[in-house]
Amino acid sequence: MINRTIQSRYSAVLIMSAVLFLLLSVGCQQEEANITVIKSPGGKKQLCKDERMEWWRQARFGMFIHWGLYAVPAGEWKGEKVPGIGEWIMERAKIPVSEYEQLAGQFNPVKFDAEQWVQIAKNAGMKYIVITSKHHDGFCLWDTKYTDYDVVDATPFKRDILGELVAECKKQGIRLCFYHSIMDWHHPDAQAPFYPNYNDTSKSNPNFDRYVEYYLKGQLKELVQNYGPLGIMWFDGEWVKDWTREMGWDMYDYCLSLQPDTIVNNRVGNGRQGMRGLSKSDEFAGDYGTPEQEIPATGLPGVDWETCMTMNDTWGYKSYDNNWKSTEDLLHKLVDIASKGGNFLLNVGPTAEGLIPAASVERLAAIGEWMKHNSESIYGTTASPLGEVPWGRCTAKPGKLYLHVFDWPTNGKLEVTGIKNKVKKAYLLADKKKAKMLFERQSNEKIVLTVPSRAADPVDTVIVLEIENK
Repeated sequence: MINRTIQSRYSAVLIMSAVLFLLLSVGCQQEEANITVIKSPGGKKQLCKDERMEWWRQARFGMFIHWGLYAVPAGEWKGEKVPGIGEWIMERAKIPVSEYEQLAGQFNPVKFDAEQWVQIAKNAGMKYIVITSKHHDGFCLWDTKYTDYDVVDATPFKRDILGELVAECKKQGIRLCFYHSIMDWHHPDAQAPFYPNYNDTSKSNPNFDRYVEYYLKGQLKELVQNYGPLGIMWFDGEWVKDWTREMGWDMYDYCLSLQPDTIVNNRVGNGRQGMRGLSKSDEFAGDYGTPEQEIPATGLPGVDWETCMTMNDTWGYKSYDNNWKSTEDLLHKLVDIASKGGNFLLNVGPTAEGLIPAASVERLAAIGEWMKHNSESIYGTTASPLGEVPWGRCTAKPGKLYLHVFDWPTNGKLEVTGIKNKVKKAYLLADKKKAKMLFERQSNEKIVLTVPSRAADPVDTVIVLEIENK
């Protein structure tokens, strides 16, 4: 973590945020006036952070989509495999802007089907989608008036991808959110003069302020007005030299002035913060932390957070990256994250044809089958009050504990310690309609359940404990 002196105007934000989170408050008290209360220029209702975050805390599971021109080379340049993540190929292969631009003429994803993409996410049990409106390479997936370097003006495809996804997400009840890069390797007022090292954080661009005020803010306003309301404005690329903490706070306020109920991630702030989480000692802009490719050992107590992760080793598509995580591993990660109070943003990297790779689709479908029977133990849950348990994980709701048993006991007995409340019922979540009671013995803070000899689900069988009080 990078610790800095917290500005006095935001000290109340951090303190009250932590208190509310720990008490699992769902209300919006008058004292919360210091927690990011925004009034739109049109005089719309003021919103506190808890009101804006309510749907996100319920969702717990979302789809990340990294898609752009980098899907065309798919990890190779001039016959050579380029190491590293696919969406960084422009920087990693040191491709001049003029050469990289030519990929737009080859980007023609005729197999793109917005309905299919959204259905894949929905069937997996995902509640929101975050797609790259613009990544670091500067290419835009919508018909923007600020540049012709977009999918409608520069490619043979000439369809507004974001527009089609907006319509389909509304139809299927999925929240659409946009990833938007602060860094831009294509725009001359941003990073473009730094070729061949586009990620040179030691250099400044004298026109960066102009880029922010005209181009960056202009495009954000365009996205909200033309495609909103948006669930999240998901920033990245905040480590560039010219991006200051003051710019981060200003951009945060600007986003909420455009749409008072949107959520903004913490990468709108300046600088990398360890796992990009938030702690009470950090100065930050944004509503939640964003650990990348890892799950904090104990979560991030006191703040909202979301782990973003790839299914293989890349975000953007690479044709030869077949290092896929197993379905069991991904499902256990989802449960682990929920048990620590976080959200899971799981990535797919579509091909240049517009297809989500088959390996991703297969894993998401398998997760979806589990979610059909067990989603109650994920949606709207909070962190486990039991701490570490030897047999798996635990998630919680008022009056209920969900025991996620990864390692099914061979002796037919499951011991659970740390429960002070009286247990009223115990049953398998997947067998909820029958609600067959599991025999329970409770003494002090320990209960013993007599469970079936075989796990109902070999990956994760969920047992529900209904308890008195919270």
